[in-house]
Amino acid sequence: MSTPATTISTELDRPYPLAETAAADFAHDGFVHLPDVLSPEIIEHFEPTVTNEVIRLNTQHLPLEKRNAYGKAFVQVTNLWEHHATVRELVYSQRLAGIAARLLGVHAVRLYHDQALYKEPSSGITPWHADQYYWPLSSDRVCTIWLPLQETPLEMGPLGFARGSHNFSYGRDLQISDESEAKLKQAVAEQQFEDVVEPFALGDASFHRGWTFHHAGPNLGTLPRRVLTIIYMDADIRVAEPVNSHQASDRQWMPGAEVGQIPDTPRNPVLYDERRR
Repeated sequence: MSTPATTISTELDRPYPLAETAAADFAHDGFVHLPDVLSPEIIEHFEPTVTNEVIRLNTQHLPLEKRNAYGKAFVQVTNLWEHHATVRELVYSQRLAGIAARLLGVHAVRLYHDQALYKEPSSGITPWHADQYYWPLSSDRVCTIWLPLQETPLEMGPLGFARGSHNFSYGRDLQISDESEAKLKQAVAEQQFEDVVEPFALGDASFHRGWTFHHAGPNLGTLPRRVLTIIYMDADIRVAEPVNSHQASDRQWMPGAEVGQIPDTPRNPVLYDERRR
């Protein structure tokens, strides 16, 4: 039985009951794992469309053994919301964007981009890394929701976080690679950052800051680990001068926005503004 459109719209826009300590925990730890962010019925409604779009838009066709460390970690497809109205409805959720704004302590957030990350069965690890290495943005008021589209036990490789690592400046010049895995794994151990890895129930989601070190184990299950991520940024953030080739390339997600400008582009709509509610 399909979920009524009014039920979907209502849940996607209904405020999430964030715990009073959640924002402080997020600021201290660099991440938070939240239960019941969306109902299982809502996840089950959107998953087939997201998966079909990943299959349709995927350009990675090399066998696992011929891919680099990044390619072995997962299949990735960016900005699905531009290709399908159903995915756009999920990405534009004020419930999800509202959580991001409250965790970041800002009035409003805009979209940087979405990204589906599908870890195939027998895929390798996701190496330790920090996302903000890739982003030409002027501040760290940026976070990512990691929204699994199925129940995710430990054997499927859920995301793990180094608690408090967003305040550690080492390793911020490392792209995701075998090198980042080796160096950051050692740094996490030496600094005694707790490596927090937990299973995700259907409807759970995590949020993590741009400089939080994170990783994932291999998918030892028989089904793909299907995840949709959405990156939210402070609505007043500005485009920064790229400091590496990846940041130069990632300016494509803010088309027409120049260095020093707020990326107020058609690709970067404001998804939540508490002053308009």
